Amino acid sequence: MSALQQASTKHDILKYLLQQGEATAQRLAEALGISPQATRRHLKDLESEGLILHEAARGGTGRPQHLYRLSPAGRSQFPDNYDEFAVDLLHTLTETIGNDQVQSLLRQQWVRKALDYRRHLGAGNLRDRVARLVDLRRAEGYMAEWEAIEPEAEGKPRYLLVEHNCAISTVAESYPGVCAHELEMFAIALQGCKVERTHWIVGGEHRCGYSIQESEATPTPATRAN
Repeated sequence: MSALQQASTKHDILKYLLQQGEATAQRLAEALGISPQATRRHLKDLESEGLILHEAARGGTGRPQHLYRLSPAGRSQFPDNYDEFAVDLLHTLTETIGNDQVQSLLRQQWVRKALDYRRHLGAGNLRDRVARLVDLRRAEGYMAEWEAIEPEAEGKPRYLLVEHNCAISTVAESYPGVCAHELEMFAIALQGCKVERTHWIVGGEHRCGYSIQESEATPTPATRAN
């Protein structure tokens, strides 16, 4: 099978899962008219690319079966007009209640998201919390990764969080202030840390990056969303 045919088959698998919600490898093989072996090979590739997820199918006898479904990143392979709708909605809100009120609403949403992240991250050292945050972002469809950066002499450990795509890029182009809210969101989620932007997709770079380091100051009380 050529590379072009493989890409087409993988797209057919993604499309089927989009339409049906979930399916076993056997069901996919029957629906697409390809061998179970080839189907499992494609599923393995798609899962390694972060486009699908699987869980054990309940019930039944014999060899355990897996149910496959699209991940958020897999769903993003199919274009929609949600971003355009979001931008139009923000335009309407700005005309109706004013830019200051819109920015306040956006900040409340980011703070709420930050506190949700914080609950999931829990306690522990900064390295573990950054790793868990990256897992959460990946589950939301971000191509996120992190790495430890060699600290300066006697300095505290520092980490770089990188995202190679942006789920809000269309909104950010019209309302770049949301990126500042996102920066604040990470600082709230990783309480007691100094978070600085190192790269910015909206600014023309190929990724968004954030430097994260424990702060010398005592952590401030938890921020509340209104």
